[in-house]
Amino acid sequence: MSLAVVGMIAGMALAFAGYFGGFGAFLLVAALGAVGYLVGRFLEGDLDVGDLFRTRDERRR
Repeated sequence: MSLAVVGMIAGMALAFAGYFGGFGAFLLVAALGAVGYLVGRFLEGDLDVGDLFRTRDERRR
């Protein structure tokens, strides 16, 4: 599945949440989507958990 299709599905989910559930539901869906994205990247091996907590100076070494 291409990234464009995934982005379209995410946008549709946010639109439905915002329309039917209000702004609070929109924020909840957006936050859970971001968490799901990070977990997916971690499970695929594209993301190291340490990268999220290192300072910018430590990454250059």
